[in-house]
Amino acid sequence: MTVSTIAPVRKQITVEVPAERAFEVFTARMASWWKPGHHIGENPFADIVIEPFVGGRWAEVDAEGTECAWGRVLAWEPPDRVLLAWQLDGTWSYDENLVTELEVRFVAEGPSTTRVELEHRNLDRFGELAESTRASLDDAEGWAGLLRLFAEHAG
Repeated sequence: MTVSTIAPVRKQITVEVPAERAFEVFTARMASWWKPGHHIGENPFADIVIEPFVGGRWAEVDAEGTECAWGRVLAWEPPDRVLLAWQLDGTWSYDENLVTELEVRFVAEGPSTTRVELEHRNLDRFGELAESTRASLDDAEGWAGLLRLFAEHAG
């Protein structure tokens, strides 16, 4: 068994919505809160698709319908957890042979409060770009910034 030498990126945020709503906004309405500049296609995305089943695709779609794959669904457990295969490499290009894991848990802290816990792991798989890619994902404009945008839209 190989042990990763690159620490996962872990972030969390609390939102004032039930877990069901938090899960739905995170997965089915990602385009409503995702940072517009964070796209890999030639054109900005018009939608972000996460198909709601194991093996489903995760992709951005532009206004002309051109799709750029980001990864796939590894686990689908609404409203508690989603596990996604992040298949973008350290240069933000899709690589079907690369899989890092993005796990998001939705922990109900009450009837209308949810703690969202995000972990992006197996970052050593980025190879030579592992440290710099981890730094980007861990940056204030990386997962932390995206979770702030998610929280603004969840309510």
